[in-house]
Amino acid sequence: MISYKPLLKLLIDREIKKQELMKLAGISSATMAKLNTNEYVSLEVIDKICKALDCQPGDILEYIPE
Repeated sequence: MISYKPLLKLLIDREIKKQELMKLAGISSATMAKLNTNEYVSLEVIDKICKALDCQPGDILEYIPE
């Protein structure tokens, strides 16, 4: 399972609100909801978030064996 918990922690550490991330990365509220519930998002979304936050994919997601 892929978890986006590291993304949420990164937002807290950088004091960035989810609404701000949506504007910075150009992602929809539906996509943000998917990230909150660890649902599938495309690599294009991951790319946009990494560009907006100047980070690597490993900084915003983690693999958790089931």
